[in-house]
Amino acid sequence: MRCRPLLMLTGPLLGLALAGQSAWAQNETDAGVRVLLVADQETTLASQLVGRVRAVNASLGSSFRKGDVLVSFDCDEQTARLKMAQADLSSAREAHDAKLRLQGLQSAGEVEVSLAASAAEKAAAQVAQYRAQQQQCTVLAPFDGRVVKVQVKAFQGVNLGQPLLDIISNGPLKMRVNVPSRWLAWLQPDQTFQVDLGETGKRYPAKVKAINAQVDAVSQTIELEGVIEGQPKDLLAGMSGTALFEATP
Repeated sequence: MRCRPLLMLTGPLLGLALAGQSAWAQNETDAGVRVLLVADQETTLASQLVGRVRAVNASLGSSFRKGDVLVSFDCDEQTARLKMAQADLSSAREAHDAKLRLQGLQSAGEVEVSLAASAAEKAAAQVAQYRAQQQQCTVLAPFDGRVVKVQVKAFQGVNLGQPLLDIISNGPLKMRVNVPSRWLAWLQPDQTFQVDLGETGKRYPAKVKAINAQVDAVSQTIELEGVIEGQPKDLLAGMSGTALFEATP
């Protein structure tokens, strides 16, 4: 049976032998490519208003569920504005209803009724505006996940757009790796490979999930996205290592 050439993603010129793993060989010419584990979703939550933090319900590494309140702000002014707008809306609706009754008695014209209706609609829009502003007083978790960085403290003043928390999602991790673009001659989705992770000292079976649609013209590499099969519990986002591919001749 004909042997197939084998390629390994590793550091520069580290040699050709991999002890105990004779089925996977290292290619000296394909150096400097690494594997990085990342969360499926990651984001930085930022303040949507200028104000003072009331409470931070998160700490480094803590878990949360989608919809949990992670950060809350002092919003007494926004609450008061909303109550005033709701009172104005109630009055505007009563005035509109009164005009409709008078119109039924032929004591109010069409213009008066129309103006009263417009006033009620304007008041309703103002209530919606202040309610939206009040909703910005709490920062809710967009997905199930964990906190990787806390950038704000209780009682701290913040500006619009200021970062509050860095978070990542729970669930399966994915891998990012840039490989030489010439590998496109044999790389394909669902192709299997293996990954050595430095943090755990273990080797894991993996699979290519997606191949980028564009080659980086400067580095002549293509980005791949992969997953480790079985998603072992000892993996964390940010771990890195070396990928081993078996090339097709």
